[in-house]
Formats: sequence, C-alpha cells, structure tokens
Amino acid sequence: MSQMPLVLASTSAFRRELLERLGLSFTTASPDVDEARRPDEPAQVLVLRLAEAKARAVAKQYPNALIIGSDQVACLDDAILGKPGSRENAIAQLEHASGRTVLFQTGLCLLDTRSGQAQTLVEPFRVHFRRLTRPQIEGYVDREQPYNCAGSFKSEGLGIALFERMEGEDPSALVGLPLIRLTPLLEAAGLCPLGC
Repeated sequence: MSQMPLVLASTSAFRRELLERLGLSFTTASPDVDEARRPDEPAQVLVLRLAEAKARAVAKQYPNALIIGSDQVACLDDAILGKPGSRENAIAQLEHASGRTVLFQTGLCLLDTRSGQAQTLVEPFRVHFRRLTRPQIEGYVDREQPYNCAGSFKSEGLGIALFERMEGEDPSALVGLPLIRLTPLLEAAGLCPLGC
C-alpha cells in the first residue's frame, strides 16, 4: 500500500510545530469553518464537532488523503475561556484562573477521504494555576503576549511558571494537538513515525 498524503487542517503554527515532531511529511490547509458555539453546547461536543468539521472542510481539495482536524477550548467552571485578544482580557483571564484549575478539552479527528471514515476523540488536560499576584500576571502577559492562546498562556514558553501542576495523559494536547493519541490512529492508517 502506498503512503497516503497527510494534511493538517489548520493554520496554527503551534499545531504545525507539534506535528513536525513525528517526522512525517505533511501539508497544511486552511479550513473555512464557523467556530461559533451552539446554544448550550457542551465543551466536549463543541471540540469534537469542530475537529471533524475542520477535517471535512478541506476534504474536497484532498480526495485521497488523511486529514487531521483539531480544536481546543479551555474551561473554568462551566465557562469556556476564549482567546483573550488583548492585554486587558489576558490579565483578567489569568486573575480569574489564579489558584484554580482550568480544564482543556482538545478534539481530534483523523479523516480518511477515500472512505469518508472519521476517527474522533477528546483528550482532557488539567492545569492547576499557582496563586498569582497582579504584578506577576502583568509581567507574564507583557513578556509573552499570549493574546491568541485560549487561557492566556503558552505552556511551551514562560507560561509554565504560572502553574502549580499539570494533570493529563498527553501533554501535547495542552498545546493543541494530542500526539500520543494521534500516533496509533496514524499507524492504523499506514503512516508510522517509528516505522511499521
């Protein structure tokens, strides 16, 4: 069986960098998907729906490929934290998270465009924040400017200093693409980072 092309349905530099770790050849494509949350839609349902929608959105361009879609939300209590977009919003999010636990839900889809079959899953990951002072939060936000990151931090950078501990089975899920869970899905489709 010849190797199918692999496509990452994302323009996220973070997801691209994660997928590069597996050493597989892939291309990226921009999915045109409405990411709005439906009324009363639970976070797990939202990320599963959007991960698959992103993969299917680029499927017509790649009729003989494996397409990876992924989506992530951060939840504090029952509220979904969006990307802050500004310094003020990032500071407010981090003040709200200080001393608390944020649950990240990352949806993953591997779509085989030949068969139309999609394998989907949700990978949870919890981040327990330290009690943070306003000057610590402002110093972090000014140094890293995490305005396009759900939860207002970059765990792969200085954001790690905000945490008391992290809890989850796949640390790459926190950045946006759960590689530990993705690897066996790829292997089952004949793409083996370690060789089949």
